[in-house]
Amino acid sequence: MLSWKRALANAGLEVAYASGLARLAERNAHGCGVILKFEHVRPSHRDPFQPLRSHEITPEFLDRAIEALKRWKFDVLSIDEIAERAQQPIGTERYIALTFDGAYCDFMTFAYPVLSRHRVPFAIYVPTGFVDGIGQAWQLALRDVVAKTTRIALVMDGDEKRFNVSDRASKYELYDVLHAWLLSLPPDDLGVAIGDLCRRYGVDLSSVSKNITMTWQDLAVLARDPLATIGCATVNYPNLRQTKGTAVLREMAMGRKVLETALGMSCRHFAYPYGDRDSFTPRDVMLARESGFATAVSSEAGFIGRDGQPDLMRLPRIAWDGRRTSLRAFRAVLSGITVRREERREVEPAINYG
Repeated sequence: MLSWKRALANAGLEVAYASGLARLAERNAHGCGVILKFEHVRPSHRDPFQPLRSHEITPEFLDRAIEALKRWKFDVLSIDEIAERAQQPIGTERYIALTFDGAYCDFMTFAYPVLSRHRVPFAIYVPTGFVDGIGQAWQLALRDVVAKTTRIALVMDGDEKRFNVSDRASKYELYDVLHAWLLSLPPDDLGVAIGDLCRRYGVDLSSVSKNITMTWQDLAVLARDPLATIGCATVNYPNLRQTKGTAVLREMAMGRKVLETALGMSCRHFAYPYGDRDSFTPRDVMLARESGFATAVSSEAGFIGRDGQPDLMRLPRIAWDGRRTSLRAFRAVLSGITVRREERREVEPAINYG
């Protein structure tokens, strides 16, 4: 079910394409660069509760999108080439990079064959703790907690809260509330809170977190591919804004060192976990620079301009909403048409605080 806000945004993109506004914006954006952010790539599924659906695309959409980029004369570049092109204040060609966060195991099954067939470069950002089996997939565990129960009680910021979530709409609402709250906590407190929720509502956090990312053998295959760039996304994928500076530096340095040691390659590129403005700070940008990374990508929506003076430690990305499958909407977004970031929920809020 589409929320009215998402339906309105989709309609706006279709109108922008059909009216020619997207083409006009595209002409004005000549010479600008785009970095696309994807996460899961896998076939669609019919689970009734999918609060993270916007983070997924199908392999069929990826295939169609790459075909379209070639047809639209985009230069598909590696992150190294993006950094070089971004510092050149000349040129009119549109250029783009394809990036994938999370290093999920579905990448090797569904995304990598598509990328290989098209022979296009790509970057994948790896949280090494998950590959080592020590990461906590708290977003997936939260999904399972909310999906399986109709009443949830917990202590939030010192106050006891009780929620009645007997229908799908209220479950989406509650997932958003709890997701935002957990993400606002320091990493240790987040671990305690999600652990407590999982114990009380019968979700095995270790099982949920197991085998969701690539193996080191998978990454070794990518390391041998000249079209692949393997970047660092820390060890544990924490919200850096809520993490002490010494711990942030350790997450960056250790994640990079683990990748370089395991794969026998240089790791020059970084992605801020989550990457929006609520998840990292200028301090973290400075630490990424001091750590010696050549680039760092965020999830702040935007384009790389034509002035040749980008901040390579804070490159913007367009996080594609996988609920959109229209190539017309895809082209409208890439044209530079501004679209307000949508809320995660797919239905209108109907939470019952009881």
